[in-house]
Amino acid sequence: MSKKMTPWKPVYTISPAIAQGLMEIEAAKAVVDHTPLSPAIEAELRYKARIRSTHYSTRIEGNRLTLKQAQNVIEDKKKGKRLQQRDVMEVRNYWDALLKVEDLAGKEVAFSEDLIRQIHGIVEKGSRSKPTQYRDGQNVIRDSQSGGIVYMPPEAKDVPSLIKAMVRWVKKAEKENIPVPIIAAMAHYQFVTIHPYYDGNGRTARLLATFILQRDGYGLHGFFSMEEHHARDLAGYYNSLVVHQHHNYYFGRAEADLTVWVEYFIALLAHVFVQAKDDAVNLSKTGIPLEHKKLRKLDRRARIILSLFSKKDSITTNDAAKALGLSSRMMRILMKQWVEDGWLVLLDTSNRSRAYGLSASYRQFVGN
Repeated sequence: MSKKMTPWKPVYTISPAIAQGLMEIEAAKAVVDHTPLSPAIEAELRYKARIRSTHYSTRIEGNRLTLKQAQNVIEDKKKGKRLQQRDVMEVRNYWDALLKVEDLAGKEVAFSEDLIRQIHGIVEKGSRSKPTQYRDGQNVIRDSQSGGIVYMPPEAKDVPSLIKAMVRWVKKAEKENIPVPIIAAMAHYQFVTIHPYYDGNGRTARLLATFILQRDGYGLHGFFSMEEHHARDLAGYYNSLVVHQHHNYYFGRAEADLTVWVEYFIALLAHVFVQAKDDAVNLSKTGIPLEHKKLRKLDRRARIILSLFSKKDSITTNDAAKALGLSSRMMRILMKQWVEDGWLVLLDTSNRSRAYGLSASYRQFVGN
């Protein structure tokens, strides 16, 4: 079935529950933004959140690796040899896509179809993949037990216009100062509802919500994982997405009231924000000094690279490029500048594997 596509105008109400959740999010965000933590502590919180996000987002889609196995795959490729390779690649690809999302958010890249295709490409094919094309046929979601139809997304020929309408709405919502958490919730919902690909829709939807939150000031330094909480209550996650009883997109889903979904998303985000706030406050009471003036000179990228030294004494250009989601060529340029700035030192001059360490005056900040 097909019909003329009109601009997407999501229907929802700012209920008391949503208003309360938004206030809790703002309060937690303010506390975290003003709680000083050492780079080593920040790096550890961010790293653990990334691991959980990667594990739980892939687990939602059926990945069989445990949290520890997922961490082993990310940290040491050799430990993944005995595991199912599809599971291993899903974890690696999601990790790479998450790093890419963080990099694009840091650059304040616009929300666009190109960004969507780029992120989905990494989710499905890895960091060297090309942007993907939308599905060219019908996709049907079935119950894993009974085989019955759970949801029938829009036809393939309608997907491009629906995605364009979603992108236009996000940009319009930003200009109208709609709360960022609500914009992220809507992008998440509409992407999985359109289901523009045969596979990888859920993972990509969660990454797009993360991108919007991080780019627009609600990344909370990367200290939280919404994916973990989606996975721990899958029934609640899926039920909140079912906003209309009919399984066919064209029979009610397009015009459904999304208040229930927004309430779920905002309540969950408020919960993880408060949890991250409590962790940050507790860690700040353990005698961690105020941020040193040397650290205040480092930009976001430099801080991410500095955090790598909390786990090792030296890093390579490839280590840094992977952490930032940049090309080796671009990374060499940055590393050269940082050596000139005096906080990195070159340990190995070989072209194949340049190794870098921290200068003596910066080693004090990583705790190793």
